[in-house]
Amino acid sequence: MHNTFIIISYLITSTTLKARYQKRSLAVLMHGIFYERRFIMAIYDPKSLCADEFINDEEIRETLKYAEENKNNVALIDSILQKARPRKTETGCVCSGLTHREASVLLACDIPEKIEEMYKIAEEIKLAFYGNRIVIFAPLYLSNYCVNGCLYCPYHLKNKHIPRKKLNQEEVRAEVIALQDMGHKRLAIEAGEDPKNNPIEYILDCIKTIYGVHHKNGDIRRVNVNIAATTVENYRKLKEAGIGTYILFQETYHKESYLRLHPTGPKHDYNYHTEAMDRAMEGGIDDVGLGVLFGLELYKYEFAGLIMHAEHLEAVHGVGPHTISVPRVKKADDIDPEEFDNGISDEIFAKITACIRLAVPYTGMIISTRETQAVREKLLRLGVSQVSGGSRTSVGGYAEKERPHDTEQFDVSDQRSLDEVVRWLMENDHVPSFCTACYREGRTGDRFMSLCKSGQILNCCHPNALMTLAEYLEDYASPETKKIGYEMIERELKKIPKDKVREIAARNIEQIRSSNRRDFRF
Repeated sequence: MHNTFIIISYLITSTTLKARYQKRSLAVLMHGIFYERRFIMAIYDPKSLCADEFINDEEIRETLKYAEENKNNVALIDSILQKARPRKTETGCVCSGLTHREASVLLACDIPEKIEEMYKIAEEIKLAFYGNRIVIFAPLYLSNYCVNGCLYCPYHLKNKHIPRKKLNQEEVRAEVIALQDMGHKRLAIEAGEDPKNNPIEYILDCIKTIYGVHHKNGDIRRVNVNIAATTVENYRKLKEAGIGTYILFQETYHKESYLRLHPTGPKHDYNYHTEAMDRAMEGGIDDVGLGVLFGLELYKYEFAGLIMHAEHLEAVHGVGPHTISVPRVKKADDIDPEEFDNGISDEIFAKITACIRLAVPYTGMIISTRETQAVREKLLRLGVSQVSGGSRTSVGGYAEKERPHDTEQFDVSDQRSLDEVVRWLMENDHVPSFCTACYREGRTGDRFMSLCKSGQILNCCHPNALMTLAEYLEDYASPETKKIGYEMIERELKKIPKDKVREIAARNIEQIRSSNRRDFRF
Protein backbone atom coordinates (compact mmCIF):
# COMPACT_ATOMS: atom_id res chain seq x y z
CA MET A 1 0.00 0.00 0.00
CA HIS A 2 2.84 2.38 0.84
CA ASN A 3 4.45 1.71 -2.54
CA THR A 4 1.14 2.42 -4.29
CA PHE A 5 0.99 5.83 -2.64
CA ILE A 6 4.52 6.62 -3.82
CA ILE A 7 3.65 5.63 -7.42
CA ILE A 8 0.55 7.79 -7.48
CA SER A 9 2.40 10.71 -5.89
CA TYR A 10 5.11 10.42 -8.50
CA LEU A 11 2.54 10.76 -11.30
CA ILE A 12 1.39 14.10 -9.94
CA THR A 13 3.38 16.55 -12.03
CA SER A 14 2.61 19.77 -10.14
CA THR A 15 4.44 20.34 -6.84
CA THR A 16 1.46 22.27 -5.51
CA LEU A 17 -0.94 19.52 -6.50
CA LYS A 18 1.36 16.89 -5.05
CA ALA A 19 1.32 18.59 -1.66
CA ARG A 20 -2.44 18.92 -1.81
CA TYR A 21 -3.20 15.37 -2.89
CA GLN A 22 -0.71 13.79 -0.48
CA LYS A 23 -3.02 15.08 2.27
CA ARG A 24 -5.90 13.08 0.78
CA SER A 25 -6.65 9.60 2.06
CA LEU A 26 -5.26 6.66 0.13
CA ALA A 27 -8.86 5.55 -0.47
CA VAL A 28 -9.58 8.74 -2.40
CA LEU A 29 -6.39 8.43 -4.40
CA MET A 30 -7.11 4.81 -5.29
CA HIS A 31 -10.32 5.75 -7.14
CA GLY A 32 -8.09 6.41 -10.12
CA ILE A 33 -4.58 7.26 -11.20
CA PHE A 34 -3.86 10.93 -11.49
CA TYR A 35 -2.02 11.55 -14.73
CA GLU A 36 -1.38 14.85 -16.46
CA ARG A 37 -3.65 16.57 -13.93
CA ARG A 38 -6.73 14.48 -14.49
CA PHE A 39 -8.31 11.55 -12.67
CA ILE A 40 -9.13 8.56 -14.84
CA MET A 41 -11.97 6.25 -13.73
CA ALA A 42 -12.98 8.54 -10.87
CA ILE A 43 -16.10 7.37 -9.02
CA TYR A 44 -19.00 9.79 -8.48
CA ASP A 45 -19.28 10.84 -4.86
CA PRO A 46 -21.01 14.12 -3.88
CA LYS A 47 -19.37 13.98 -0.45
CA SER A 48 -15.86 13.72 -1.84
CA LEU A 49 -13.50 16.70 -1.69
CA CYS A 50 -12.00 15.74 -5.04
CA ALA A 51 -13.40 17.71 -7.99
CA ASP A 52 -13.25 14.73 -10.36
CA GLU A 53 -15.53 12.82 -8.01
CA PHE A 54 -18.16 15.37 -7.02
CA ILE A 55 -18.25 16.76 -10.60
CA ASN A 56 -17.93 13.40 -12.28
CA ASP A 57 -17.79 13.25 -16.07
CA GLU A 58 -19.21 9.74 -16.32
CA GLU A 59 -22.11 10.65 -14.04
CA ILE A 60 -22.88 13.75 -16.12
CA ARG A 61 -22.84 11.75 -19.36
CA GLU A 62 -25.11 9.09 -17.87
CA THR A 63 -27.40 11.86 -16.62
CA LEU A 64 -27.64 13.44 -20.06
CA LYS A 65 -28.37 10.02 -21.60
CA TYR A 66 -31.08 9.39 -19.02
CA ALA A 67 -32.57 12.85 -19.64
CA GLU A 68 -32.63 12.36 -23.41
CA GLU A 69 -34.31 8.98 -23.05
CA ASN A 70 -37.00 10.43 -20.77
CA LYS A 71 -37.55 13.91 -22.21
CA ASN A 72 -40.99 12.87 -23.48
CA ASN A 73 -41.87 10.62 -20.55
CA VAL A 74 -44.93 12.58 -19.41
CA ALA A 75 -45.58 10.49 -16.32
CA LEU A 76 -42.01 10.96 -15.08
CA ILE A 77 -42.00 14.68 -15.95
CA ASP A 78 -45.29 15.19 -14.08
CA SER A 79 -43.89 13.43 -11.00
CA ILE A 80 -40.75 15.61 -11.10
CA LEU A 81 -42.82 18.78 -11.44
CA GLN A 82 -45.01 17.68 -8.54
CA LYS A 83 -41.93 17.11 -6.39
CA ALA A 84 -40.64 20.60 -7.28
CA ARG A 85 -43.78 22.46 -6.19
CA PRO A 86 -43.60 24.54 -2.98
CA ARG A 87 -45.76 23.16 -0.15
CA LYS A 88 -47.22 25.22 2.64
CA THR A 89 -46.65 24.10 6.23
CA GLU A 90 -47.68 25.42 9.64
CA THR A 91 -44.37 27.28 9.95
CA GLY A 92 -43.96 28.48 6.39
CA CYS A 93 -43.22 26.78 3.12
CA VAL A 94 -40.98 23.92 2.05
CA CYS A 95 -39.56 22.79 -1.26
CA SER A 96 -37.87 19.48 -1.96
CA GLY A 97 -35.68 20.70 -4.78
CA LEU A 98 -34.56 18.32 -7.51
CA THR A 99 -31.59 16.07 -8.10
CA HIS A 100 -29.31 16.80 -11.05
CA ARG A 101 -30.89 13.90 -12.94
CA GLU A 102 -34.45 15.06 -12.32
CA ALA A 103 -33.63 18.65 -13.25
CA SER A 104 -31.82 17.49 -16.39
CA VAL A 105 -34.95 15.64 -17.52
CA LEU A 106 -36.92 18.89 -17.27
CA LEU A 107 -34.23 20.79 -19.17
CA ALA A 108 -34.33 18.19 -21.95
CA CYS A 109 -38.13 18.21 -22.14
CA ASP A 110 -39.43 20.03 -25.21
CA ILE A 111 -43.18 19.63 -24.59
CA PRO A 112 -44.54 23.23 -24.71
CA GLU A 113 -47.23 22.83 -22.02
CA LYS A 114 -44.74 21.19 -19.64
CA ILE A 115 -42.25 24.01 -20.20
CA GLU A 116 -44.96 26.53 -19.33
CA GLU A 117 -45.70 24.53 -16.19
CA MET A 118 -42.01 24.68 -15.26
CA TYR A 119 -42.11 28.46 -15.64
CA LYS A 120 -45.20 28.75 -13.47
CA ILE A 121 -43.69 26.62 -10.70
CA ALA A 122 -40.41 28.56 -10.88
CA GLU A 123 -42.30 31.80 -10.25
CA GLU A 124 -44.28 30.18 -7.42
CA ILE A 125 -41.05 29.07 -5.74
CA LYS A 126 -39.42 32.48 -6.10
CA LEU A 127 -42.45 34.25 -4.61
CA ALA A 128 -42.78 31.68 -1.81
CA PHE A 129 -39.25 32.15 -0.53
CA TYR A 130 -38.13 35.58 -1.72
CA GLY A 131 -41.43 37.36 -2.30
CA ASN A 132 -41.43 40.08 -4.96
CA ARG A 133 -38.16 41.59 -3.70
CA ILE A 134 -35.23 42.06 -6.06
CA VAL A 135 -31.86 42.80 -4.48
CA ILE A 136 -29.75 45.41 -6.29
CA PHE A 137 -25.96 45.56 -6.46
CA ALA A 138 -23.15 46.91 -8.63
CA PRO A 139 -19.80 45.42 -9.68
CA LEU A 140 -16.66 47.39 -8.86
CA TYR A 141 -13.60 46.57 -10.98
CA LEU A 142 -10.37 47.18 -9.07
CA SER A 143 -7.74 45.94 -11.53
CA ASN A 144 -7.53 44.27 -14.92
CA TYR A 145 -3.97 43.00 -14.48
CA CYS A 146 -4.07 39.24 -14.98
CA VAL A 147 -1.54 36.46 -15.57
CA ASN A 148 -4.02 33.93 -16.95
CA GLY A 149 -4.60 33.07 -20.59
CA CYS A 150 -8.40 32.63 -20.57
CA LEU A 151 -9.58 32.57 -24.18
CA TYR A 152 -12.97 34.22 -23.46
CA CYS A 153 -11.79 37.17 -21.34
CA PRO A 154 -10.15 40.37 -22.64
CA TYR A 155 -7.98 40.60 -19.52
CA HIS A 156 -5.91 37.61 -20.69
CA LEU A 157 -2.15 38.04 -20.49
CA LYS A 158 -1.53 38.05 -24.24
CA ASN A 159 -3.86 41.00 -24.86
CA LYS A 160 -1.26 43.75 -25.33
CA HIS A 161 -3.50 46.54 -26.59
CA ILE A 162 -5.96 46.76 -23.68
CA PRO A 163 -4.82 49.44 -21.19
CA ARG A 164 -3.83 47.87 -17.90
CA LYS A 165 -5.10 49.70 -14.85
CA LYS A 166 -5.11 49.19 -11.11
CA LEU A 167 -6.94 51.54 -8.75
CA ASN A 168 -5.02 53.04 -5.87
CA GLN A 169 -6.90 53.61 -2.61
CA GLU A 170 -7.81 57.20 -3.46
CA GLU A 171 -9.25 56.01 -6.76
CA VAL A 172 -11.15 53.27 -4.95
CA ARG A 173 -12.58 55.94 -2.67
CA ALA A 174 -13.64 58.04 -5.68
CA GLU A 175 -15.39 55.02 -7.22
CA VAL A 176 -17.22 54.30 -3.98
CA ILE A 177 -18.39 57.90 -3.65
CA ALA A 178 -19.71 57.76 -7.22
CA LEU A 179 -21.53 54.53 -6.44
CA GLN A 180 -22.94 55.93 -3.21
CA ASP A 181 -24.16 59.01 -5.07
CA MET A 182 -26.11 56.64 -7.31
CA GLY A 183 -27.66 54.98 -4.26
CA HIS A 184 -25.83 51.67 -4.06
CA LYS A 185 -25.33 49.84 -0.75
CA ARG A 186 -23.99 46.49 -1.98
CA LEU A 187 -20.96 45.89 -4.21
CA ALA A 188 -19.25 42.92 -5.84
CA ILE A 189 -15.55 43.68 -6.23
CA GLU A 190 -13.68 42.17 -9.17
CA ALA A 191 -9.98 41.85 -9.97
CA GLY A 192 -7.82 39.82 -12.32
CA GLU A 193 -5.51 37.13 -10.97
CA ASP A 194 -2.04 38.60 -10.62
CA PRO A 195 -0.02 37.78 -7.48
CA LYS A 196 2.27 40.76 -8.07
CA ASN A 197 -0.26 43.48 -8.88
CA ASN A 198 -3.34 42.13 -7.09
CA PRO A 199 -2.13 40.23 -4.00
CA ILE A 200 -4.59 39.43 -1.23
CA GLU A 201 -3.23 42.38 0.76
CA TYR A 202 -4.35 44.74 -2.01
CA ILE A 203 -7.85 43.22 -2.00
CA LEU A 204 -8.04 43.55 1.79
CA ASP A 205 -6.93 47.19 1.63
CA CYS A 206 -9.63 47.91 -0.95
CA ILE A 207 -12.31 46.28 1.23
CA LYS A 208 -11.20 48.40 4.20
CA THR A 209 -11.33 51.54 2.05
CA ILE A 210 -14.78 50.70 0.71
CA TYR A 211 -16.28 50.12 4.15
CA GLY A 212 -14.59 53.28 5.42
CA VAL A 213 -16.24 55.71 2.97
CA HIS A 214 -19.20 57.54 4.55
CA HIS A 215 -20.38 60.10 2.04
CA LYS A 216 -23.50 62.16 2.84
CA ASN A 217 -26.12 59.52 3.73
CA GLY A 218 -24.26 56.84 1.78
CA ASP A 219 -22.60 53.68 3.02
CA ILE A 220 -21.53 50.47 1.34
CA ARG A 221 -22.90 47.91 3.76
CA ARG A 222 -21.93 44.67 2.04
CA VAL A 223 -18.91 43.85 -0.11
CA ASN A 224 -19.07 40.59 -2.03
CA VAL A 225 -15.82 39.37 -3.52
CA ASN A 226 -15.25 37.82 -6.94
CA ILE A 227 -11.55 37.00 -7.18
CA ALA A 228 -9.53 33.98 -8.24
CA ALA A 229 -9.42 30.73 -6.30
CA THR A 230 -7.07 31.04 -3.35
CA THR A 231 -5.93 29.37 -0.14
CA VAL A 232 -7.81 28.60 3.07
CA GLU A 233 -5.61 31.16 4.84
CA ASN A 234 -6.58 33.87 2.37
CA TYR A 235 -10.25 32.98 2.67
CA ARG A 236 -9.93 33.41 6.43
CA LYS A 237 -8.48 36.87 5.83
CA LEU A 238 -11.42 37.76 3.58
CA LYS A 239 -13.85 36.54 6.23
CA GLU A 240 -12.11 38.63 8.88
CA ALA A 241 -12.33 41.65 6.57
CA GLY A 242 -16.13 41.35 6.70
CA ILE A 243 -16.98 40.22 3.18
CA GLY A 244 -20.46 39.03 2.30
CA THR A 245 -20.46 36.33 -0.37
CA TYR A 246 -17.42 34.84 -2.05
CA ILE A 247 -18.24 34.40 -5.73
CA LEU A 248 -16.30 32.29 -8.20
CA PHE A 249 -17.59 31.28 -11.61
CA GLN A 250 -16.58 27.81 -12.67
CA GLU A 251 -16.67 28.99 -16.31
CA THR A 252 -17.13 25.38 -17.49
CA TYR A 253 -17.45 22.05 -15.70
CA HIS A 254 -16.27 20.13 -18.77
CA LYS A 255 -12.69 19.41 -17.76
CA GLU A 256 -11.24 18.93 -21.22
CA SER A 257 -12.79 22.19 -22.40
CA TYR A 258 -11.69 23.93 -19.21
CA LEU A 259 -8.06 23.01 -19.79
CA ARG A 260 -8.28 24.14 -23.42
CA LEU A 261 -9.96 27.46 -22.53
CA HIS A 262 -7.41 28.15 -19.79
CA PRO A 263 -4.15 27.16 -21.51
CA THR A 264 -1.80 29.15 -19.28
CA GLY A 265 -1.64 30.63 -15.81
CA PRO A 266 -2.69 29.34 -12.38
CA LYS A 267 -6.33 29.12 -13.49
CA HIS A 268 -5.33 26.20 -15.75
CA ASP A 269 -5.52 23.98 -12.65
CA TYR A 270 -9.09 22.66 -12.96
CA ASN A 271 -9.16 20.83 -9.65
CA TYR A 272 -7.79 23.70 -7.59
CA HIS A 273 -10.35 26.05 -9.14
CA THR A 274 -13.30 23.67 -8.79
CA GLU A 275 -12.50 22.84 -5.15
CA ALA A 276 -12.24 26.53 -4.16
CA MET A 277 -15.64 26.68 -2.46
CA ASP A 278 -14.66 23.90 -0.07
CA ARG A 279 -11.56 25.86 0.93
CA ALA A 280 -13.65 29.04 1.28
CA MET A 281 -16.03 27.27 3.64
CA GLU A 282 -13.11 25.78 5.56
CA GLY A 283 -11.87 29.36 5.93
CA GLY A 284 -15.16 30.40 7.54
CA ILE A 285 -16.98 31.89 4.55
CA ASP A 286 -20.43 30.29 4.66
CA ASP A 287 -22.02 32.28 1.82
CA VAL A 288 -20.58 31.25 -1.54
CA GLY A 289 -21.79 31.96 -5.06
CA LEU A 290 -21.58 29.56 -8.01
CA GLY A 291 -21.93 30.22 -11.73
CA VAL A 292 -20.93 29.00 -15.18
CA LEU A 293 -20.33 31.06 -18.30
CA PHE A 294 -22.97 29.68 -20.62
CA GLY A 295 -21.77 29.43 -24.19
CA LEU A 296 -18.35 27.89 -23.53
CA GLU A 297 -19.58 24.29 -23.53
CA LEU A 298 -22.83 22.45 -24.27
CA TYR A 299 -25.43 23.90 -21.92
CA LYS A 300 -26.93 20.59 -20.75
CA TYR A 301 -23.52 19.42 -19.55
CA GLU A 302 -22.90 22.70 -17.75
CA PHE A 303 -26.32 22.64 -16.13
CA ALA A 304 -25.82 19.14 -14.73
CA GLY A 305 -22.38 20.08 -13.40
CA LEU A 306 -23.75 23.22 -11.76
CA ILE A 307 -26.52 21.34 -9.94
CA MET A 308 -24.03 18.66 -8.89
CA HIS A 309 -21.80 21.35 -7.41
CA ALA A 310 -24.75 22.67 -5.39
CA GLU A 311 -25.53 19.11 -4.23
CA HIS A 312 -21.89 18.67 -3.21
CA LEU A 313 -21.90 21.80 -1.02
CA GLU A 314 -25.12 20.67 0.64
CA ALA A 315 -23.76 17.15 1.20
CA VAL A 316 -20.42 18.24 2.66
CA HIS A 317 -21.19 21.53 4.39
CA GLY A 318 -24.89 21.27 5.13
CA VAL A 319 -25.73 24.37 3.09
CA GLY A 320 -25.86 24.93 -0.63
CA PRO A 321 -24.77 27.99 -2.59
CA HIS A 322 -26.03 31.36 -1.36
CA THR A 323 -26.26 32.50 -4.97
CA ILE A 324 -26.09 31.09 -8.49
CA SER A 325 -25.24 33.42 -11.37
CA VAL A 326 -26.23 32.82 -14.99
CA PRO A 327 -23.91 34.87 -17.25
CA ARG A 328 -23.54 34.28 -20.99
CA VAL A 329 -20.44 34.90 -23.12
CA LYS A 330 -20.53 38.50 -24.40
CA LYS A 331 -18.46 40.62 -26.74
CA ALA A 332 -15.51 42.46 -25.22
CA ASP A 333 -12.38 44.06 -26.69
CA ASP A 334 -10.69 41.18 -28.59
CA ILE A 335 -13.33 38.60 -27.62
CA ASP A 336 -16.00 37.63 -30.16
CA PRO A 337 -18.77 35.37 -28.77
CA GLU A 338 -19.31 33.98 -32.26
CA GLU A 339 -15.99 32.17 -31.91
CA PHE A 340 -17.61 29.94 -29.30
CA ASP A 341 -20.03 27.55 -30.99
CA ASN A 342 -22.05 26.67 -27.88
CA GLY A 343 -24.10 29.86 -27.61
CA ILE A 344 -27.67 29.53 -26.37
CA SER A 345 -30.87 31.27 -27.42
CA ASP A 346 -32.93 33.48 -25.13
CA GLU A 347 -35.53 30.70 -24.96
CA ILE A 348 -33.01 28.11 -23.77
CA PHE A 349 -31.55 30.66 -21.35
CA ALA A 350 -35.00 31.18 -19.80
CA LYS A 351 -35.49 27.42 -19.49
CA ILE A 352 -32.12 27.01 -17.76
CA THR A 353 -33.02 29.74 -15.28
CA ALA A 354 -36.37 28.16 -14.45
CA CYS A 355 -34.83 24.70 -14.02
CA ILE A 356 -32.16 26.04 -11.66
CA ARG A 357 -34.91 27.61 -9.56
CA LEU A 358 -36.77 24.30 -9.40
CA ALA A 359 -33.62 22.33 -8.57
CA VAL A 360 -32.13 24.71 -5.97
CA PRO A 361 -35.20 26.53 -4.61
CA TYR A 362 -33.57 28.41 -1.73
CA THR A 363 -30.62 29.94 -3.55
CA GLY A 364 -30.46 33.55 -4.69
CA MET A 365 -30.22 33.87 -8.47
CA ILE A 366 -28.30 36.67 -10.16
CA ILE A 367 -28.53 38.18 -13.61
CA SER A 368 -26.26 41.06 -14.58
CA THR A 369 -26.28 43.88 -17.13
CA ARG A 370 -24.66 41.46 -19.61
CA GLU A 371 -28.29 40.85 -20.58
CA THR A 372 -30.77 43.23 -22.19
CA GLN A 373 -33.74 44.76 -20.41
CA ALA A 374 -36.10 42.39 -22.25
CA VAL A 375 -34.18 39.26 -21.23
CA ARG A 376 -33.86 40.43 -17.63
CA GLU A 377 -37.55 41.22 -17.46
CA LYS A 378 -38.48 37.69 -18.50
CA LEU A 379 -36.02 36.01 -16.15
CA LEU A 380 -37.24 38.01 -13.16
CA ARG A 381 -40.45 35.99 -13.45
CA LEU A 382 -38.55 32.70 -13.56
CA GLY A 383 -36.60 32.83 -10.34
CA VAL A 384 -34.01 35.63 -10.48
CA SER A 385 -33.74 37.48 -7.16
CA GLN A 386 -30.75 39.79 -7.68
CA VAL A 387 -29.83 42.21 -10.47
CA SER A 388 -27.07 44.71 -11.04
CA GLY A 389 -28.02 48.25 -12.00
CA GLY A 390 -26.18 51.25 -13.43
CA SER A 391 -23.16 48.97 -13.91
CA ARG A 392 -19.83 49.80 -15.46
CA THR A 393 -17.38 46.97 -16.12
CA SER A 394 -14.29 49.09 -16.68
CA VAL A 395 -11.61 49.82 -14.09
CA GLY A 396 -12.35 53.24 -12.64
CA GLY A 397 -15.49 53.60 -14.75
CA TYR A 398 -17.87 55.11 -12.19
CA ALA A 399 -15.81 58.21 -11.46
CA GLU A 400 -15.81 59.11 -15.18
CA LYS A 401 -18.63 61.31 -16.50
CA GLU A 402 -18.89 59.34 -19.74
CA ARG A 403 -18.89 55.55 -19.77
CA PRO A 404 -15.33 54.38 -20.64
CA HIS A 405 -14.95 51.32 -22.84
CA ASP A 406 -11.19 50.79 -23.05
CA THR A 407 -10.91 48.56 -19.97
CA GLU A 408 -14.33 46.89 -19.99
CA GLN A 409 -14.44 43.18 -19.23
CA PHE A 410 -17.59 42.81 -21.34
CA ASP A 411 -20.07 44.98 -23.21
CA VAL A 412 -22.93 46.14 -21.00
CA SER A 413 -26.25 45.37 -22.71
CA ASP A 414 -28.48 47.13 -20.17
CA GLN A 415 -27.00 50.63 -19.86
CA ARG A 416 -29.85 52.26 -17.94
CA SER A 417 -29.14 54.34 -14.86
CA LEU A 418 -29.82 52.91 -11.42
CA ASP A 419 -32.84 55.21 -11.08
CA GLU A 420 -34.26 53.85 -14.33
CA VAL A 421 -33.70 50.27 -13.18
CA VAL A 422 -35.36 50.95 -9.81
CA ARG A 423 -38.38 52.54 -11.48
CA TRP A 424 -38.62 49.71 -14.03
CA LEU A 425 -38.62 47.10 -11.26
CA MET A 426 -41.45 48.87 -9.41
CA GLU A 427 -43.48 49.30 -12.58
CA ASN A 428 -43.26 45.50 -12.96
CA ASP A 429 -44.37 44.98 -9.33
CA HIS A 430 -40.93 44.08 -7.96
CA VAL A 431 -39.69 45.70 -4.74
CA PRO A 432 -36.14 47.02 -5.25
CA SER A 433 -34.14 46.07 -2.17
CA PHE A 434 -30.86 47.56 -0.99
CA CYS A 435 -31.00 45.47 2.17
CA THR A 436 -27.87 43.95 3.73
CA ALA A 437 -29.35 43.20 7.16
CA CYS A 438 -28.99 39.42 7.17
CA TYR A 439 -25.26 39.64 6.55
CA ARG A 440 -24.75 42.24 9.29
CA GLU A 441 -27.01 40.43 11.76
CA GLY A 442 -25.16 37.16 11.28
CA ARG A 443 -27.96 35.50 9.32
CA THR A 444 -25.67 33.80 6.81
CA GLY A 445 -25.13 30.26 5.63
CA ASP A 446 -27.52 27.77 7.23
CA ARG A 447 -28.98 30.53 9.43
CA PHE A 448 -30.20 32.43 6.37
CA MET A 449 -31.48 29.24 4.79
CA SER A 450 -33.40 28.46 7.98
CA LEU A 451 -35.05 31.88 7.80
CA CYS A 452 -35.87 31.36 4.13
CA LYS A 453 -37.25 27.86 4.61
CA SER A 454 -39.40 28.88 7.57
CA GLY A 455 -41.26 31.40 5.43
CA GLN A 456 -40.27 34.35 7.63
CA ILE A 457 -39.13 36.47 4.68
CA LEU A 458 -42.26 38.62 4.84
CA ASN A 459 -41.63 39.43 8.51
CA CYS A 460 -37.93 40.20 8.10
CA CYS A 461 -36.53 40.71 4.62
CA HIS A 462 -39.67 42.35 3.24
CA PRO A 463 -39.81 45.21 5.79
CA ASN A 464 -36.04 45.63 5.50
CA ALA A 465 -36.40 45.95 1.74
CA LEU A 466 -39.10 48.61 2.13
CA MET A 467 -37.00 50.62 4.59
CA THR A 468 -33.95 50.58 2.32
CA LEU A 469 -36.16 51.51 -0.62
CA ALA A 470 -37.38 54.52 1.39
CA GLU A 471 -33.73 55.51 1.96
CA TYR A 472 -33.12 55.39 -1.78
CA LEU A 473 -36.25 57.39 -2.54
CA GLU A 474 -35.33 60.14 -0.08
CA ASP A 475 -31.65 60.44 -0.93
CA TYR A 476 -31.25 59.60 -4.61
CA ALA A 477 -34.48 59.06 -6.56
CA SER A 478 -35.90 61.25 -9.29
CA PRO A 479 -39.34 62.81 -8.52
CA GLU A 480 -41.13 60.29 -10.74
CA THR A 481 -39.37 57.32 -9.16
CA LYS A 482 -40.00 58.72 -5.68
CA LYS A 483 -43.74 59.02 -6.33
CA ILE A 484 -44.03 55.47 -7.67
CA GLY A 485 -41.87 54.20 -4.81
CA TYR A 486 -43.92 55.53 -1.95
CA GLU A 487 -47.10 54.27 -3.57
CA MET A 488 -45.49 50.82 -3.67
CA ILE A 489 -44.31 51.05 -0.04
CA GLU A 490 -47.84 51.87 1.09
CA ARG A 491 -49.18 48.80 -0.70
CA GLU A 492 -46.39 46.47 0.36
CA LEU A 493 -46.53 47.36 4.06
CA LYS A 494 -49.95 45.73 4.17
CA LYS A 495 -48.39 42.39 3.17
CA ILE A 496 -46.34 42.13 6.39
CA PRO A 497 -48.18 39.47 8.45
CA LYS A 498 -47.18 40.51 11.96
CA ASP A 499 -48.89 43.67 13.24
CA LYS A 500 -45.95 44.70 15.41
CA VAL A 501 -43.41 44.29 12.62
CA ARG A 502 -45.64 46.25 10.25
CA GLU A 503 -46.05 49.09 12.77
CA ILE A 504 -42.30 49.31 13.46
CA ALA A 505 -41.48 49.31 9.74
CA ALA A 506 -44.02 52.05 9.05
CA ARG A 507 -42.67 54.13 11.93
CA ASN A 508 -39.07 53.72 10.74
CA ILE A 509 -40.02 54.70 7.19
CA GLU A 510 -41.67 57.85 8.52
CA GLN A 511 -38.45 58.71 10.38
CA ILE A 512 -36.44 58.17 7.18
CA ARG A 513 -38.75 60.61 5.41
CA SER A 514 -38.67 63.25 8.13
CA SER A 515 -35.02 63.11 9.25
CA ASN A 516 -31.53 61.95 8.33
CA ARG A 517 -31.87 58.76 10.38
CA ARG A 518 -30.90 55.75 8.30
CA ASP A 519 -30.00 52.07 8.53
CA PHE A 520 -33.02 50.67 10.35
CA ARG A 521 -33.21 46.90 10.18
CA PHE A 522 -34.82 43.81 11.63
